[in-house]
Amino acid sequence: MKKSTPDHPSTCRIALRFAIVLLGLLAVLTAESRAQNEPMLIQDVVDAAKLLPIFPDPPSGWTADKPEGETSDVSGSKITTAHRDYKKGGGDNVPIASISIIDSVANPDTIALTIESWKTNSETSEGYTKSVTIDGNPGSESYEKERKHAALRLLIANRYLLAIELQNQDPKELQDWLKRLDLKKLAAIK
Repeated sequence: MKKSTPDHPSTCRIALRFAIVLLGLLAVLTAESRAQNEPMLIQDVVDAAKLLPIFPDPPSGWTADKPEGETSDVSGSKITTAHRDYKKGGGDNVPIASISIIDSVANPDTIALTIESWKTNSETSEGYTKSVTIDGNPGSESYEKERKHAALRLLIANRYLLAIELQNQDPKELQDWLKRLDLKKLAAIK
């Protein structure tokens, strides 16, 4: 049986599921704070199968798990998620990349809160967090030196939360992984 460590891809799946529950909770809390009679027109989330072709093939020398996706109903708020893990080599401290896409179009308040949280910029001897804009898409980039964990999060087409997380790689590699994704194709999925 394989031991689950913070570097292991299954931990990324657990973190993704935690994010789904957190997004659902935020959606419920923000919905409760709305006026009772305020109409809210919300689009439907896409079927997870539409997101799976977005994930790139593994780069040379890498392997990848099969992409997975699901649509969940968390307290009456639907969220579609898709995820794929990549790994280079065997062992415990090898480079790992995880790409996740969450369709949060049904949760506009959550999107607004997320964008607001990305406006934080800080740098210490232990790492950094900075606000970024890539091709007009707002986001956040962070790096933890001790854990060698880099993350890039972007909001695509005001609905898709895209997360690229790297373990045991230089944070500059985030841009290489981002280039493997067709952001225009993702933005066009409805």
